Amino acid sequence: MYDCIIVGAGHNALVCACDLAQRGWKVLVLERRPLVGGCCVTEEPWPGYMVSTAAYVVSLLLPDIERDLDLERHGYKVLPRNPSSFTPLEDGRYLLLGPDGDSNRREIAKFSTRDADAYPRYEALLTRIAEHLEPILSHTPVDPLPLPDSWRHTSLLHKLKAGKDALGLLGTLRGLGDDLPEALEMLAGPAKTILDRWFESDVLKGTLATDAIIGTFQPPSAPGTAYVLLHHVMGSSGGARGVWGYVQGGMGGLSNALAAAARERGVEIRTNAAVERIVVHGGNASGVQLASGEMLSARTVASCVDANQTFLRLVGDAHLPEGFTRAVQRIDYASASLKINLAVRELPDFACLRGTDIGPQHRGTIHIGATPEYIERAYDDAKYGEPSQHPVIEMTIPSTVDRTLAPPGHHVISMFVQYAPYRLAKGDWDACKDEFADRCIAEVARYAPNFPASIVHRQVLTPVDLERTFGLTGGNIFQGAVSLHQLFNLRPVPGWSDYRTPVGRLYICGSAAHPGGGVMGACGRNAAREMLRDGR
Repeated sequence: MYDCIIVGAGHNALVCACDLAQRGWKVLVLERRPLVGGCCVTEEPWPGYMVSTAAYVVSLLLPDIERDLDLERHGYKVLPRNPSSFTPLEDGRYLLLGPDGDSNRREIAKFSTRDADAYPRYEALLTRIAEHLEPILSHTPVDPLPLPDSWRHTSLLHKLKAGKDALGLLGTLRGLGDDLPEALEMLAGPAKTILDRWFESDVLKGTLATDAIIGTFQPPSAPGTAYVLLHHVMGSSGGARGVWGYVQGGMGGLSNALAAAARERGVEIRTNAAVERIVVHGGNASGVQLASGEMLSARTVASCVDANQTFLRLVGDAHLPEGFTRAVQRIDYASASLKINLAVRELPDFACLRGTDIGPQHRGTIHIGATPEYIERAYDDAKYGEPSQHPVIEMTIPSTVDRTLAPPGHHVISMFVQYAPYRLAKGDWDACKDEFADRCIAEVARYAPNFPASIVHRQVLTPVDLERTFGLTGGNIFQGAVSLHQLFNLRPVPGWSDYRTPVGRLYICGSAAHPGGGVMGACGRNAAREMLRDGR
C-alpha cells in the first residue's frame, strides 16, 4: 500500500513526489516511457548526438524548487546564453538581444532610436507586472465563482476562505498602482496592440511577438496572447529575468536531478510501467491497474497527464458527474506546434553575420520569420487547416554552449515551428511531415545558404507525433491551451482549480492545472501542498 501513486514522471510529477516524500509519504511514480521527465528529456536518436527531444530551454523553474531540492548537488546546471536572441534579415541586417542593456540599446538603435529609448521602459514594466503576478503562480487559485452545489458542493468554511483569498488577490493587484491598467491589458489583450504602441521597428516587434505565440494556435493579434508574452518573461533560471538558458546535458539534466532528489527522499520510480486505468471504489481513487494487468493500491492517486487522458481514458465517465465530463470534453487542445531536431556537420553561415565558427549569432534563440506581417500570414494558412507556407521558426543550437552534446565539430539543432495545425484540411501528417520539414529547412536557407547541406540526421515530431510519444492530447505542449477561458481558477475547468477532482482522493499535478505549461514545477508543488492539507 502506497500513500500516493503518481501517474506519469514529468517534471511536475517529480516535484510533487519530492514534496510528499519529504513529509514522510510513501510514493510511487509510474512512467509509460523508458525514461523520466515527460517532455523534459534528453535522448540520443543518433550515436553521439544528445537531443532535448521536446522542451529545449529553461527559465520558468521556480527558484525555491531549485533550492529546496538542492538540484545543483544532483547535477542540474543552467548554462546562460549571451546574446540570447538573434534575428537575421534578408537585407543584410540583424538584431542581437541579451541581458546587457547597453548592448541592447545599440542593437535596437540600428533600426530605431525611438525603440532603443523605449525598450528599457518596456522591460521595466514587464518586470514590475511579473514580480507582482509571480506569487499567484505558487498558490492555489482564488475561486470566487458562485457555482451551484449541483456542480460542486463547498462548505461555508471553503467559501469564506475563497473570499479571503480574493481580497488578498485584490491587495496584490493594488500593489501595481499606476501600472494596473497596463497589467490588466497584459492579462487579457492582444500582444500586437501592445507591441505596436511601444515600438515602431518590425524586426523588434516580430522578435518579441514570437514569445506571445509559442505553443498557441493564435496570431499575435488575438486577445490573450499578451499573457503568453508575459508568461515567458516571468522566470529567471537563465540568469536574468526573461533570459532563457540551456540545461547542461540537455533538458533531461533537470529531470534526472529531480529524479535523484526524489529517490534520495525514498520515492520509488518505475519506468516502462504504463497505467491502463485509475481504480475507483466507492467514489474514491484506490490505486491503478497497469497495462501488464498488475494492480497497485494507494490511499491517494495523482495524475500528471492531461485532463482528457486522466478523466476520459484512465477514470472513465461512469465515475464522473455528467456536467464535469462535458466540461472536460470542452477543453481546448488546439495546437499548431511542430519540433524538428537536427544533427549537423557545420554551423549555419548567416549571410548577414558570416562564419561557421561559434559566434554570437549561434548561442541564443534564432528567430526565422520574425516580423508581425510574416507571423500573421503564417497563421492565416493554419486557420484553414494548412501548414504555413512560410512557417515561423525558433531555432536553437545548444551544442555551441554545451560541447558534450555532439561529436567534435558537429552540432545539434532544435527547430520549434509554427504553424502546423494538428487537424489538416487535406491528408495526414504521416504523409506530409517530410515535405513540411523540407519547407522549414528551406526557410532557414534563405538566411544561411549552407544549412541544408550541413544536415546529417533529422527527427520530425508533428503534433500527432507529440500526442503519440508524450501523451499530449492534440499535440498541445501546455496540456491545454493557455487562453483566457483556461487560466487561473478556470483551469482545468471552472470550479476544480484546486488540484482536487470529483473522484475522492484523486488529484491532478501536471500542466493541465494552474498555472499551466512550461518547465516551472509550480503545478506539482501546489498539488502536493493541497494533498498534504487533506492528509493521507
